[in-house]
Parts: sequence; C-alpha cells; structure tokens
Amino acid sequence: MSEEKSLNFLEDIIEQDLKEGKYQSIVTRFPPEPNGYLHMGHATAICLNFGLTKKYPGYTNLRFDDTNPLTEDTEYVESIKADIKWLGFDWKNELYASDYFEQLYQYAITLIKKGLAYVDDLTAEEIAKIKGTPTEHGKDSPHRGRSIEENLDLFTRMKNGEFIDGARTLRAKIDMAHTNMLMRDPLLYRIKHAHHHRTGNDWCIYPMYDFAHGQSDSIENITHSICTLEFIPHRELYDWFIEKLEIYPSHQYEFARRNLSYTVMSKRKLLQLVNDKHVNGWDDPRMPTISGMRRRGFTPQSIRTFCDKVGIAKRENIIDFSLLEFCLREDLNNTAHRAMVVLDPIKLIITNYENNKVEELPSENGPDENLGTRLLPFSKELWIEREDFMEIPAKKWFRLAPGAMVRLKSAYIIKCDNFIKDIDGNVTEIHCTYFPESKSGSDTSGLATKGVIHWVSVAQALTAEVRLYDRLFKVENPNSDSEDSGGDFKDYINPASLQTITTAYIEPSLKNVTETMRYQFIRKGYFCLDKQSTKEKLVFNRTVGLKDTWAKETKKEG
Repeated sequence: MSEEKSLNFLEDIIEQDLKEGKYQSIVTRFPPEPNGYLHMGHATAICLNFGLTKKYPGYTNLRFDDTNPLTEDTEYVESIKADIKWLGFDWKNELYASDYFEQLYQYAITLIKKGLAYVDDLTAEEIAKIKGTPTEHGKDSPHRGRSIEENLDLFTRMKNGEFIDGARTLRAKIDMAHTNMLMRDPLLYRIKHAHHHRTGNDWCIYPMYDFAHGQSDSIENITHSICTLEFIPHRELYDWFIEKLEIYPSHQYEFARRNLSYTVMSKRKLLQLVNDKHVNGWDDPRMPTISGMRRRGFTPQSIRTFCDKVGIAKRENIIDFSLLEFCLREDLNNTAHRAMVVLDPIKLIITNYENNKVEELPSENGPDENLGTRLLPFSKELWIEREDFMEIPAKKWFRLAPGAMVRLKSAYIIKCDNFIKDIDGNVTEIHCTYFPESKSGSDTSGLATKGVIHWVSVAQALTAEVRLYDRLFKVENPNSDSEDSGGDFKDYINPASLQTITTAYIEPSLKNVTETMRYQFIRKGYFCLDKQSTKEKLVFNRTVGLKDTWAKETKKEG
C-alpha cells in the first residue's frame, strides 16, 4: 500500500481557494525572458506551473517577458517553446509582454493623471545617489513636483522618440522614506532606441519588469502568479500597481529556488561559459540547460520525476546532482536497449575456434521481455576491454587472467592460456580456448564462473567516437564566494569533464541507431547518439554511469 503524498504549500493554498469559491478554476503562467536558454531551475518552475493546472481545473499561459530589446532574440523564443514541449507540457495561450505595450502605456498615463507617476531627468547614477539606504531615507527628485500636464507632455515626447537613451525616465510616486527600497519611486519606463524582435522600431520606451509583470498577470486573469523567493520584496510593489490601477487582482506567491550541486544556474554565468569557450555552446551536454541535458540523453520523465521528488519549499538549498542521476537511471534501466561496446580495446583470440566461422548468438535487448532480442556475430577474434584482463590478478579478481575462466556475455565460457606483449611491456593479445558445450542458453559443460565480460567481434565491429561526459565543476557549490570555496566560479571547472574516445568498437546492430533511442552500453553506462553524429561517423554521448562514483569520492574526501 503506497503512502499518499502530502500537499505542498501552494497546493494547500489552491485547494483552500477552490473550496471557498474564490476561483472556479486557476490560471498560472510561465514567464521566461527570451534572453538565453532554459536550465534546470526553469524546469522546476515549468513542472510546478503546468503541473498545478494538470492537477486542478484551469490552464497555464506561456508568456515571454520581452521588455528588453537589447538582450532578446527569436532564437531563444523558439528554444524555450521546444524545451517546454519536450518536457511534456503545453500551454493554452502563447503570449508576449510586448502584446501589451500599448495597454501598459495607457496604464502609465493613468498613474500620471492620478498624480502617482512623474517624468524624471536624473541619470541612473543620480537616482541611485538619492535613493538612500535601508537605514537612511531617500531624497525626493527635484522633478518630483512636476505638474500632471507637464508629465503627460514629457512622457508623450519620450514615446515619440524626442529624447536620447537615458535622458529621462518615468517613475512611480510612492514614498522615498519607505522601508522597502523597491517602493522608493521605482522606475516604470526607460528610453531605449533599439530594435525589438517583435515590435521592430515601433517603440523607443520600454516598461521595467516590475511594471510589466503584474499588469500582464492581471490582463491575463492569472490567479496564482508563482515566483522565486527573491521576488518577495517585489510583492508589495506588485500589489500597489494593481490597487492604484484598479485592475484584476492577481496574487503573487513565492517558492525557493532549487540549486543543483556541481553546477551553476545563472544565465549570466552560463553565458560566460559559452562566450569564453569553456563549453561548446548552450546545448553542450555538460551544461545544466534543458537543451544540453536533452543532448546528453536525459529523458523528460527523469526530469519530471526529479522535480516531483524535490518538491517545492520556502527555503533555498542545494539538491545533490546524484538525485537527478538516480531518477535518470531508474527510467533508463527499464527503457534503454542493451548493446555491447568496447571503449579501450585489446584483442582476444580463441585459438580453438574455426578460422572463418561466424555464429549469430541471441542476446536480450533489456530486462523487459517486450524489448525482444537481437543477434550478435561471434567469431575467432574479439575485442574486449583492456581492464578485463590482469596479468597478475588481484584478490577476488573474477575476470580474465592467466589460467582463469570467464563467461563471454550471451556466448561461451573461455579460459586464458597465454598473452603477448609488445616491446614496451603492454599486453597486445590474449589467447584463450573456449568450451563449445558452454553456450549461453544451452550450457551442458558443468563449468561455473563468477565473471561475465562483454565483447565485440573484430570482423563485424563498427567504429564510433564516444564522449564520456562528467560534471562540469569539481566542487559542490562553485557559486560560493566564501573562504571555504571562494574565488571565480570558473576556477572550479573540472578538467576531466569530457574525455573523448576517438575509436570505440561497437556491435553492428548500432548502425541503425537514432537520436531518440537510449542505450545501456553493458557495464559502461547509459549512452545516446549525439546530434553531430553521421552515418559515416557515429558519435555517442555518455548520459550517466551505472553507479554514482561521485558519492564515493565525497566520502573519501570527508
């Protein structure tokens, strides 16, 4: 009998709202700024907003917060839509803050007419100087007392493009002595003569986030506007605009960010990694972007499961990356097809096997019988992993060694008779005999072995490039500037985050692999085809290993 999962605090609020008849249905929104690619932090917000309207009556809007033409681009819009759909969600309405530019402008006019907004000639630096501190009151701008008529005239001329960037701003008239610094006459509009990705050159004044956000929520009748904790101080301003404009009262609620260990999730820092060539673009498989994780081989289900397990809370903390990998392994273990791939090859010759004989041996595609079986070519010469042979075996060594026996996966038991070295002392060939009666599925040999190793037939093997990805940072919290782990976050980049094997030997069934397929390379981890792969040159990415090696390392360090 499974335990019923308890409600999180937002679900508690929604259920109470519905019970009291405050709403018949709920409306949420996911409001990304199209100035970069989405990352795992956004995945949490996506799962939360869309998940709530899957659970309760209502719908979710996708609204692009496109109020800064200097940083936004259609490329980001399209990538965001693709990421949301890949995660398994869909929106009711695709909207843009820029859809509301005219309405927001009229809202600003309303505030001016009510004596609640004024045009200021001070520069950004001058405004900052008179703003005060949390313990000291700010000072009124010398332009705060302008008449309504003058403010209307100047604001119209701002809109008409008469002034240069930064020459004037529109500010709310609230209270320069307010304990909340955000309430000290915040900016509503600034002048930016810049081409907008949707409105072109129609506008040269653009609303600030705080002015655009709540009003956009209100226009769309958003019932539960869900933000992260850093927006708690903004809630008072959010409510002030709604009250003064007398518009639909959307409500803001806050939850804690979920930071992942061994990575960064700041768009600014991620952009740095891209621009400084520490990674190969936004979708580099080491990046915590959704596109990067998709390219690495993560599944939508594993990310949704992770977000569900983590849940939401009101206190920020760092979630161990290992939990995400656990969710991934759980998903892939049941769905990924098995394949044999040799990454560090050494040749094995079965001396008593016929020279030109090739058998086709069946091997299961996975733990689920529905995945079926495939046929593997087997011959006299095989590739095996170098690590599966030890000249002088260690204690409890169950793989190949002189005189030792081992089973070849889905094939025969073999015994190592001898080996050949080159002039540098490196083993180049292993010579074995096989036991014909020990064939997997019809073994009558009576022989028992503890070890099983994988292999690929030399004659039929295909080659591929294999990229072994690992965590991008060496430390749990590269964001920290504390004495314990301080400094520039880039100082903690893991130099071993990518190891490229240019020539791996793969079983021939992999020639028909597609980008959507996921594989467990037996004993090596989970892999997928990279987008750079071609028919002439297959390229595979390691998604995750079979075990959490980092947990072991952490214990060692502790």
